Amino acid sequence: MSNYLVHYLPMTILIIEDEPLVAKNIEKLVRELLPDARLHGPLASVENTLKWLDKHPEPDLILADIQLADGVSFDIFQERPLHCPIIFTTAYDDYAIRAFKLNSVDYLLKPIDKQEFQKSFDKFQRWRSSHSSDIFSSQLRDLLHDLNPQTSKKYKQRFTAHHQRSVVAIADVRIAYFVRDEVIWLVTVDHQRLITDYQSLDEIEELLDPVQFVRANRQYIVRKEAIESYRTHYSGKIELLLSVPSKEEVVISKDRAASFRVWFEE
Repeated sequence: MSNYLVHYLPMTILIIEDEPLVAKNIEKLVRELLPDARLHGPLASVENTLKWLDKHPEPDLILADIQLADGVSFDIFQERPLHCPIIFTTAYDDYAIRAFKLNSVDYLLKPIDKQEFQKSFDKFQRWRSSHSSDIFSSQLRDLLHDLNPQTSKKYKQRFTAHHQRSVVAIADVRIAYFVRDEVIWLVTVDHQRLITDYQSLDEIEELLDPVQFVRANRQYIVRKEAIESYRTHYSGKIELLLSVPSKEEVVISKDRAASFRVWFEE
């Protein structure tokens, strides 16, 4: 068990889930990770959850299934804006998952894996200790906005990373590049090297504006403004000269060289 879990304070957790077996499994996982937590629910519908929220103080954390007996849990939060963090549980959906990532709202894919469940609680605790409740309510508002089918596509403008024992938010204009070096690092224009919680560059790439960022190779995603110049190697590949030096050469393959030149000149 991680150090974060050892230091959890007792908290109130509301479970919103309409599948009894899934709800029982969630309760079991929570009890294993947080034996002192006070659990409420499970609540199986939008209507019952709204009634519960009318009569009880806001919990410290909500675990909410998306699809409920009488609608979707997003309807709850549209009607009752909350300040507490929410971890959604869901079957895989490209559009919804992208929206969660875009707004740093946490989610768990069904069937829920114990290890992923623990990672989610670890992340919750880190955020809980370094963010105000206004951050969570703002993220939720942005999530609900982005899930609206009429909303035009957005790209992520702020990325969180770890600086010493704090979680910091880095605006996209301050990012020089992302690099995979065992974990995913965010390198800023002022030469800070910060660790992120992302698992892959593929995950980050889909959140970035392709006009401003390019996937150079398996190891690097680079912001256009961080590229001072490039040169074409005799083999046809392209070598980038970055304003923030990298540990190794950042190279674009011969196959992608032509499309890179078009992108760089736009």
